[in-house]
Parts: sequence; structure tokens; C-alpha cells
Amino acid sequence: MTDTDVLIIGGGISGLATAWWLAQAGVSVQVWEADQRMGGKIKSHQQDGYLTERAASLLMNFRPEVAQLVHEAGLDEVKTRRTSQAQAQRYLLHHGQLQALPMRIGGLLTSPLWSLRGKLRLLLEPFIPAGGRDDESVSQFIRRRLGDEMLEKAMEPFVAGTLSADPDLASAGATLPRLTALERRFGSITAGVLAHKLLRRRTACSTDTFSFRGGMSTLANTLACTPGLQILSNRRVQEVTPCRHGWRVTATTPGGERSLSATHVIMATPAPAAASLLASLDKTLASLLGEIRYAPLAVLHMGLERADIEHPLDGTGFLTPRREQQPFSGNLWMSSLFADRAPQDKTLLTTYLGGARQPEAATWSDTRLVDESLHALTPLLGLKGIPVMVRIDRHSQALPLYHGAHLARDREISQQLHALPGLHVEANYRGGVSVRDRIARGRSLARHICTQLQTNTQGLSADTLISLPADR
Repeated sequence: MTDTDVLIIGGGISGLATAWWLAQAGVSVQVWEADQRMGGKIKSHQQDGYLTERAASLLMNFRPEVAQLVHEAGLDEVKTRRTSQAQAQRYLLHHGQLQALPMRIGGLLTSPLWSLRGKLRLLLEPFIPAGGRDDESVSQFIRRRLGDEMLEKAMEPFVAGTLSADPDLASAGATLPRLTALERRFGSITAGVLAHKLLRRRTACSTDTFSFRGGMSTLANTLACTPGLQILSNRRVQEVTPCRHGWRVTATTPGGERSLSATHVIMATPAPAAASLLASLDKTLASLLGEIRYAPLAVLHMGLERADIEHPLDGTGFLTPRREQQPFSGNLWMSSLFADRAPQDKTLLTTYLGGARQPEAATWSDTRLVDESLHALTPLLGLKGIPVMVRIDRHSQALPLYHGAHLARDREISQQLHALPGLHVEANYRGGVSVRDRIARGRSLARHICTQLQTNTQGLSADTLISLPADR
């Protein structure tokens, strides 16, 4: 017999979300976290009336399973939605000035951001033959389907600003799975979008952008307090070995060494940590995980007097194309996004520096980060004063980069895991880096494990999967 059905190594959003889905199905599950706190990189911080986020700042959702978790976990009551001001528009830095970025295709055709040639190229998209290689990069895919201007003015700043990646190296299939799927299924992106609108209008989950009172930590803390879950911190796993009925996991704790056996073990840690644990178990799998690289990032939060900013800040913020040669990839206007992020008459701006585009910027001194950012932001936003609050969060390994043959590597990881039944690897280097992706992937893995537990007659009744709806 085993001590628990499932042991999850890692208490970040991947581990916590998977644990929540399993708990809903009545599965016995423990989460072991090496740190003192749960949540991984997600961490909200209160300082002088400002609420800042160390990592994810919001949850942009269009998936029904995410809406289900938020509702059933009791988080609907503490959701903080975007302000009407933030919904108005987004900006793009273009020729040294902030220009409103159209949110719809129709707006692109009338926007001064695009040349006549660029607009005509967009209109040709439905007539471009489907094709492309399996290892096509984001740049190759977007250039082939939508042209150079769409790549330079929209997709490159999006990939660099939200994913910290390089579109010239990022896998199109891994980074833009919805767009590449539209081409495969319908022959073009435009045809696919139209088909989805016609066929799925009544069933699709509406898009919703929100955070929570107290910040994104509220999500992690709520999941960690799920009834039925055993959450144990300060447990640094040293060894994972097969045993008669599954797996035995050994960790060091402040009270000494502890071991536990589980039918299923989920490694929800960063790739380097998973690779280290698997090195003695499966060298090929460890090597595949060791190939995954991460982008460094510095997150600069600055609080300013609202009267010291001339720009109306009537949007979410702005992204910067690489051709603009700015020290940062983007700037979020957090106090415009959510009403509770700054004291009255104050503004909170969050700037992102580093990433694959300019990794050295993440290592700049605090003084240089502030000085370089203020120098660039002053003419763009009309800054007249100095920050009244400054906070800097640094990540040497912020986000995994879906560069190169990422999908092929992920398939190889899955193949290696087939030879290790009951062992799973699930973190943000597989299937998407966003909180939305982690929740959705956690549900899929939970369903898979529940099915296996039923097959192995481990005590689950036939109705345990009711709360885990089938994948759409």
C-alpha cells in the first residue's frame, strides 16, 4: 500500500492547480514545497499603499475550466476586474510616440500604424496557401501569413513583452498554438476566426480579464487552503525512486529526513530542478529537461504622483517593438488596470526589463534600472516628478523559453515518461506559461490520473470524474 494517491513536488501554480482538481475528485494528495511559502513566483506585495506583483499581474481567461475553478474555489467574490478605463485601449511605441493599438481587424485597416502595403498584405491572408515546416519559428509563421509589418509592430513586441521570448527563435506551434491550429484546420487564420465565430458563439467562454483583492497571491493562497489537501512546506526533495506500488520520495526537512510512497508523483518544479531529480533515474529525460532555457527578468515598480504624469493613462499600458531600441519590453499601468493598486491620487507603473531580447538589462543595478526607465518614460508619458515608491523584483529564471524544436522535445519528454508509469512532469515549460494555461493543464492531468487510479481499482468510485468535465 502507498501513503497517498498522489504526491506533487512543487507548490507553484502548476502544482496547486493540479492538486485542487484532484481534491475535487476525492483523490488523496499531498503537496511538498521546498520554500516556506506556496505560490512559486506568484507573490503579491503591499508597500506604502501600493499593491505590486512579483510575477503574474492578472489572469486573462477564455477557458471554461478556469472559470469553473475560480467559481468553485469561492474566488468569484474576491475578483477584481479591469476598470473601464483600462478596457479602452492598449498602446504601442511607434517612432518614439505612443500610438493606440487597434484591438480588432477592422481597426487595423484604418490605423495609421500600418502602411497601405501592410494593410493590403493583411487582406491577402485568406488567400495565402497553408504550409510551413513543423519547426517554423514565430517570425517565419507570422511573416508568411500576415507579413513583415504585423510581425514587427504587433507579434514581436507581444512575444518579447509578455513571454520574454525571441520570435526569431520561438517555436510557432508552441508559442502560438491557437493561431497555428487555425491554419491547420481551416487553411488560414481569417477563415478559422470566422468559423469559430459562426460555430462556437453560443458555447465559447467569454473573455474575462481580472485579478483578486489582495493580488494574485489570493489565488495561490486559496488553492493551498483547499479542504482535503495536505500542504507541506520546507520539504526539499532529494530522491525519487520506484517502489512496489508506485514511487518513494525522500526529502530533507527542518525536522530531519522524511519519506513517503505514492501511486503517482507529479514534478511541478522548474526544469533544472526536475532534471536534477531525474538524473539518476532516466538520463535521457533529465537531458531533455536540461535543454530548456529560461529568460532573466527585472520587474520595476514605481509609484508616482498622478499630477506628475501628463498622459491620460487610458489603457493597460504599452509594448515596445525591438526596432524602437528601448531598455524595456513593456510598461503596465497597474493603477489604471485595477482600482486598488495605488493610493488615491497616486499611480503605479510596472516596467519589464531583460528577457531574451536584452538579458543583460536584468542584471543592471537598482539605480541603473530606475534611471534608464525614467529617462525613456519621461518623454513618452510626460513625467514631471520622481517616484515616491520604488520596488524591484528580479528573476534569474523568469519564464521558460519555447525556443527551437520545443514541441519535438516535449513529445520526447512524453515518450520517456511512458516508460515510468505513475511519474508525471507538469510545469510552465509544457503547454503554456500563463496562469490560465497552468489551470487548464492541471485539470487535464488530474483527469488522466483519476482514470488511471480507477483502472487500478485504488478506491475511486465511478462518479469521481463528474467534477472534471471532458476536454473540449
